Amino acid sequence: MEKFFDYFDERYRESVLSSPASEDGPVITISRQTGCDAREIAAGIVDRLNLRLNTNKWKWVDKDIIYSIARELNIDTQRIENYYEGIKLSNLSEMIMAFSGGFVSDLRVKKAIRDVVLSICKEGNVVIVGRGSVSIAHGIRDALHVRLVAPFPWRVENVMRKKEMNAETAEKYVIETDAKRNDLIHTFLDKKTTNIESLFDISLNRVSFSIQESADIIVSMYEKKVMRQMAERSKIKSVI
Repeated sequence: MEKFFDYFDERYRESVLSSPASEDGPVITISRQTGCDAREIAAGIVDRLNLRLNTNKWKWVDKDIIYSIARELNIDTQRIENYYEGIKLSNLSEMIMAFSGGFVSDLRVKKAIRDVVLSICKEGNVVIVGRGSVSIAHGIRDALHVRLVAPFPWRVENVMRKKEMNAETAEKYVIETDAKRNDLIHTFLDKKTTNIESLFDISLNRVSFSIQESADIIVSMYEKKVMRQMAERSKIKSVI
């Protein structure tokens, strides 16, 4: 995965961002409510796509983006984590960092996140988990946008089991993390909406499907939407 992110230097990213929209993707974005096992599902999707398409091009990414951005801005990864966590700089913090020579504004962090995520999505053959990717990549034609959901009690129990938390701590974690993830989706939207569910092609209830079944369903939906429209465009080109 580290090798994958070595490509995302400034010059490479500029070339990807300036490429024609017709060449963007394919990409699958996964947004999730807390406790829906998105990383495990993303890994399963990648395994299936690489096997079916006889390739090793497909990869999935999540927190690796943070380290790529931190390297570019020459700041600690915690600064990027804080932005994702919704901890914005106060005016006093900005002044202190400016005088110390370590100032990186929230606006610059936001732009770096957007540019890196969009570059990854435009390059294609990637499943990207969270990071506001459904908003950032919403203009990409060859994309499938997935939302993972589940009832609150189910998600709390899953978090308790995976993170070894008690019920009270897990409930607080789920509520707070859900709010931060929703805020992040809104942060990167060009046009604000009161209904983020309309951004997704498919919403999958994790109570009804296992991790492996969820990966199968998403791959099937990807084939029906993205691979079909890519094949149709290819046919048109061959006729022309």
